[in-house]
Amino acid sequence: MTKNSFNHQKHLSYKKTINLGSYYTNSDHISNVFDFIAPYIDKSFTILDSSCGYGNFLQNISNKKIGNDIDKIAIDIASENINDVSFFNFNALENVNRSQYEIEKNEKLCIVGNPPYNDKTSIIRNKVKEVDFNIDDDIKTRDLGISFLKSYAKLNADIICVLHPLSYLIKKANFSLLKKFSQNYKLIKAKIISSESFIGSSKGMPFPIIIGLYTKNNDGMSFDYIKNFNFEIKDNLFFKINLFDYMPNYIKKYPSKYDKIKDDSVLFWTLRDINALKRNKTFIHKENQNAILIELDKLDYYIYVDVFKRYTSCIPYYLGNCDIIIDNNLFLEYKKYFILDGLFHNPHLRKHYANFDFTKSQYKPIAKKKILSYFHKLLGEHICKLKQ
Repeated sequence: MTKNSFNHQKHLSYKKTINLGSYYTNSDHISNVFDFIAPYIDKSFTILDSSCGYGNFLQNISNKKIGNDIDKIAIDIASENINDVSFFNFNALENVNRSQYEIEKNEKLCIVGNPPYNDKTSIIRNKVKEVDFNIDDDIKTRDLGISFLKSYAKLNADIICVLHPLSYLIKKANFSLLKKFSQNYKLIKAKIISSESFIGSSKGMPFPIIIGLYTKNNDGMSFDYIKNFNFEIKDNLFFKINLFDYMPNYIKKYPSKYDKIKDDSVLFWTLRDINALKRNKTFIHKENQNAILIELDKLDYYIYVDVFKRYTSCIPYYLGNCDIIIDNNLFLEYKKYFILDGLFHNPHLRKHYANFDFTKSQYKPIAKKKILSYFHKLLGEHICKLKQ
């Protein structure tokens, strides 16, 4: 990219930055996008970035270029710094159609960019989240990024290569919201990058974002297709959902309205994904709306989750939006060490293991070493720095 690239917007307040999703893209990620699309487009394609910010995706390309952003100041800055681009300033999620951008019906269209992603239902920064602009009913969802993907389908793009959270694809509830998109487009290449690579983003708990290349396809893509898709992480390292087994195959993730909680019930906090586990409690002592009533024949597995939380430094960031992973056969082999660790940290559970040989002195020299061995075997080449 040229010296005119702007990797970080500076004119918006903290609240506006969050609600407009204005985290600008560095030149390496932009280069990845154009490397991805190069085999699929030629000079006849129009390049559109409908949430272009300062226009970084529209530099150094000779195609017809169109940029738009709801942020007037960003468009003014882009117009001052980039030539040969038709810039617009309107809400890209309202009255979505090609005529807004002066694009002909049969014009070949490639959409690029890093659209805003702002899940209004997420607890992260929820006190400042709001959406104060209109969105067409047929593309409106709880997350701006999903609405943008659906807007690309509404524009009938031929090629789409944009950045968005991996969770849009690998979480079934999110994937279901993409129906009008997934029925008409197929993911053919994807690279995972960290949210930490964006200036001003949350540093406390990075989450996976993909650079995703989609082509128009009458067959679309199913969730089974995504579960078996190889997401690139770096050279010769890939991740796919079906690489692992997950805890919802063994225990409940959420409370049931039919649970009858008593004074001596064993309770556990609602399970979501690995990043949520890092933030939340495990075993709890008082009933609340997030309390799962544990069936005692499943207690071993909830202890597994409790131990898993203490070893999340082994887990790479790109698994953060996955359910808690497990190798059940391997867990059964190592189970006594997980129980030992679990009982050490949760003494109130010992009454449920009256016949278990709990020796506190065994905890550090034996259990920790064995548990780390389990995680090494579970994760293989995906293991992160181990706790010592």
